[in-house]
Amino acid sequence: MSGVHIREVDADGDDQRLDRWFRRVYPHVSQGRIEKMCRKGEIRVEGGRVKASTRLVEGQSVRIPPLPTPDEAAKQRAERVHVSDADARMIQDCVIYKDDDIIVLNKPAGLAVQGGTNTTRHVDGMLEALRYELEAKPKLVHRLDKDTSGILLLARNGQAAKGLTMAFRNKFTQKIYWALVAGHPDQMVGTIRFGLVKQAGHGPHGAGEKMVCIPPREIDETPGAKRATTDFVVIETVGKRATWLGLSPITGRTHQLRAHLAEIGIPITGDGKYGGSSQVNEGEGWGSQLGGVISKKMHLHARSIKFKHPRTGKELFFEADLPDHMQRTWDFFNWNLKWAPKDPFAIHE
Repeated sequence: MSGVHIREVDADGDDQRLDRWFRRVYPHVSQGRIEKMCRKGEIRVEGGRVKASTRLVEGQSVRIPPLPTPDEAAKQRAERVHVSDADARMIQDCVIYKDDDIIVLNKPAGLAVQGGTNTTRHVDGMLEALRYELEAKPKLVHRLDKDTSGILLLARNGQAAKGLTMAFRNKFTQKIYWALVAGHPDQMVGTIRFGLVKQAGHGPHGAGEKMVCIPPREIDETPGAKRATTDFVVIETVGKRATWLGLSPITGRTHQLRAHLAEIGIPITGDGKYGGSSQVNEGEGWGSQLGGVISKKMHLHARSIKFKHPRTGKELFFEADLPDHMQRTWDFFNWNLKWAPKDPFAIHE
């Protein structure tokens, strides 16, 4: 890494854009890095801040910040994870918002957020395709289950990552999930407070592990159990057969929504782990499948999120469209998305 130094604009640089002059003099430095250094005021001309598009004049002094050597830059490029063209296009098509600090994705159902045993295709492995003009790839700040679709936030720099992580940890975000469940809850609006403890799986490397619900009074005496709270509200129903729920996870435990809903007898449609992979709920009894033309995929979607921008403090709200299999189910039941308010809990306060 070089130190800070001053370079004088040569005759060939007269009336040339700063970024083009920089790329000619330092060909190993990317366009994205040049623009970032300009935004941060690290590159200066005659002591003043400039844009990448600023025109230079022969003889001007340009402040050059520390730069990687050509060998260091080549090593950094080689270390970047390769993303196939198809996956790059797919993950870029998932972007519903992007600025200098954050990216908001509508994650498809079936795509894992991170890798694991026998999971080699995941969002974390595609982040290189979401660098755009920046040197560093974005960072994950929260998770969704593989078969859950919807809103996923990414941080594009360290400050944003710290701010978003703190917001999730301190419950300064409001997340609303939509789910189709088999059956109908006893109440139109309610709260589930079962604790959760991990039960080891019986497959190789612990495959098949799941969360088990613990009655609130037994949480403190159960090793490894954690408190968990989920609010739910009924949006629409098909008699006693199926229900469109709005969900708000007050805590963020693994599989919390899935385990909680199964525990009160209304498993999420298509959730084989917690509701039975082949059991069809005909309106009486147990089972997460509805049968007929209803997809066997899991019907759980992170519909919206409200939070404050980690840099500006401005309140932001984003919604994610339903995945195709859930939209077909909604169409089959003639459910209109507009029937659900942005905050379905507000009308019950």
